[in-house]
Amino acid sequence: MMISSNLNTYLIIAAVLLVIGLYGMVQHRSLIGILISSEFILNGAALNFMAFNHFVAPNPAVGQIYALFIMGIAAAEAAIAISMIIAVYRKYQSEDPEELQDMKM
Repeated sequence: MMISSNLNTYLIIAAVLLVIGLYGMVQHRSLIGILISSEFILNGAALNFMAFNHFVAPNPAVGQIYALFIMGIAAAEAAIAISMIIAVYRKYQSEDPEELQDMKM
């Protein structure tokens, strides 16, 4: 089966990734699940940039640069979030966000 060579197909897939990410951020009870859900949202945004780059943009490098930038941000976000999750788990012995109510800024 061949995937359609149509912009709408990619936009629908990106929207599905966005919805899965938003649903996961609301529903997950662990910080790791929330982190993975945020990665879904970033992947949906990168797919949008690549789709518009392929079908609309006159310069093919622009969408690719944005997608690489998003990948870099996602990697940095994952590294920082994992280190924060490890620090919170060491202090509170839990990764459930609702049990961390006594954290103050």
